[in-house]
Amino acid sequence: MDKKTMNSQMLAELICGGIRNLVLHKDEVNDLNVFPIPDGDTGNNMLMTMQGSETAVPYEDEGVGEYARRAADGMLFSARGNSGVILSQIADGMAAGLEGVECADVKDTERAFLCGVEHAYSAVAEPVEGTILTVVREAAEYASSLNCSDIQEYLDAFLHQAHESLSHTPELLEILKKSGVVDSGGAGLIYIVEGALSVLKGEAIETVSEFPEHTAPAAGLNFDLFNEDSELVYGYCTELLLRLQRKKTDIEHFDLAGFREYLQSIGDSVVCLQTGSVVKLHVHTKEPYLVLQYGQRFGEYLTVKIENMSLQHNNLPADSKLVHPEEHKQFGVVAVATGEGNKKNFREMGTDQIVQGGQTMNPSADDFIEAFRRINADTIFVLPNNSNVILTAEQAAKLYEAADIRVIPSRSIGDGYAILSMLDLDSGDPDAIERDMNQSMEGVVTGSVTQCIRDTEMDGFHLREGQYLGIVGKEIVSADNDRRDTACMLTARMDFTGHQICIIVRGKDSTEEEAEEIVEQLRKEHRDCEFIVQNGGQELYSYYVILE
Repeated sequence: MDKKTMNSQMLAELICGGIRNLVLHKDEVNDLNVFPIPDGDTGNNMLMTMQGSETAVPYEDEGVGEYARRAADGMLFSARGNSGVILSQIADGMAAGLEGVECADVKDTERAFLCGVEHAYSAVAEPVEGTILTVVREAAEYASSLNCSDIQEYLDAFLHQAHESLSHTPELLEILKKSGVVDSGGAGLIYIVEGALSVLKGEAIETVSEFPEHTAPAAGLNFDLFNEDSELVYGYCTELLLRLQRKKTDIEHFDLAGFREYLQSIGDSVVCLQTGSVVKLHVHTKEPYLVLQYGQRFGEYLTVKIENMSLQHNNLPADSKLVHPEEHKQFGVVAVATGEGNKKNFREMGTDQIVQGGQTMNPSADDFIEAFRRINADTIFVLPNNSNVILTAEQAAKLYEAADIRVIPSRSIGDGYAILSMLDLDSGDPDAIERDMNQSMEGVVTGSVTQCIRDTEMDGFHLREGQYLGIVGKEIVSADNDRRDTACMLTARMDFTGHQICIIVRGKDSTEEEAEEIVEQLRKEHRDCEFIVQNGGQELYSYYVILE
């Protein structure tokens, strides 16, 4: 393989090598999780983000810059978890650095990596050193300073410094030092680059089986729910990839705004994005043939997906029906939740769409975008309810143009409950509503009970695999072999001062009787507090204890 220059096919092979090597080592990346609780999913998140690039297959005579842009776009939409979002931003920056390049040399590669660093840092409001950011920055700066003769030499130098930087991450982040591990995101990046370099050197990478998704495939639709007498109420969800053709239009001056305006005239929930000569569009319409006819004025379709939304609607549970396209509203709410009870509670409290997710099941940017599409609203408020989901929600908000998306930085399920319990949209002022939502989280304390996944020492506790842990924020405050006792010790260490409401949300593995026993004890200790028990049905966490 040529080491001096890189065309689109070669870049695709390097990306594939990176994915294959990450599959081999994803569990090692997951195990670098600093907390002994079941949230070690960095490797999974980075892998599924990388797999988004597989939707882009290099075309004959396509420049490396154009292909890099399509691969990066796939990653942007597939990104999940903080490390996944940062990884997708690195790819986005690299694509920007390669814009217009037909065949990249080592200088183009240097510029691409440095642009990737710049994009990644700008994507995070408060960049933290000792993470994947540090590893990619120091590696790119070092390799770019050496005046390498070819791409292989550059990647060798990049990896040398990346390993060095990764080894120093515990010196930059105290939590890594305490746990005796290095940064998981930085480790994932190294495995990706190692896989790419192996391909460049002609070295074989072990064959791996396909990586299983977290979620099971959707059940088949029951076509009997749209019969001979049914009415097409909701139209068709129409998603297309259109390749603009030079013989049909001026690609460089293509009128995307005019295209979007036409789609809005025949449907709603319009998304229209252009990347190079490819236009990605989404529209809900009763006449999808008009979309197909109009698009062919400018090019030809790469992919076509048209689905009967009335059939989709009829197959949904009664409490999860699609919003009628004509039922336009000023405001909508999207919330992340797991557990049937939590999802039901959130819907009853005013949430329009639920995005399935939480610990070990971080949703992708595309999951959020699909939820946005299902809401016909001017302004949509988003509750991530997990600190590892906020960046993904913010990325989805940037990618979606059909509504004003406001991401509320809710970091726990308790924040979500607090916001929704005080939800008031009557003012009609999105700025005021956003401000009220942020204020609703102030002072909320969320504790949780889960099980330890490995033997370790942390926060003064000698922890053993299988023990129950009581956690407030990121601090372990109780540990015991008995679930009820752990929950009682957790609540004993939570400060009830100034809190009038305590919500106990029980998970799948706990019982109603046990929850009532915990509450009965709490009522004796905190007579002025109102206690509410909810059946959340969440996995992994036996209890959430929320103080409002």
